[in-house]
Amino acid sequence: MFTEKVMPRFSETDALGHINNTVLPVWFEAARVPIFKFFTPDLNPHNWKLIIAKVEVSFVGELFYAHEVTINSSIEQIGNSSFVIRQEAWQQDKCCAIGKTVMVRYDFASKTKQMLSADEKAALTQHLVATS
Repeated sequence: MFTEKVMPRFSETDALGHINNTVLPVWFEAARVPIFKFFTPDLNPHNWKLIIAKVEVSFVGELFYAHEVTINSSIEQIGNSSFVIRQEAWQQDKCCAIGKTVMVRYDFASKTKQMLSADEKAALTQHLVATS
């Protein structure tokens, strides 16, 4: 599992005083960087090998300004050319949001999905976590 810490900014709050629901996908994307490096170690966008097929965010609690948020990222499922990243946002010992992102190994030149390599699957498998 990968862990990333985020300190909410005042500008990320909404009129109700909560962290705006549009912020979580941005935080989750930033926390996926270690996984991106399995495919593009230097993060060079000209050598990018992934696309997003689906993003889900379930809001299960409130997030607030001035309290650090911990984003935990793990791999939930590995297929032939895709995998699912599960992410959780925790604040003050409470899980406040759960995200799932389906990533696809992709060749931008041919505009087709590609099979995950054995090395890529091995790297992802090290972070595979069973969920209930």
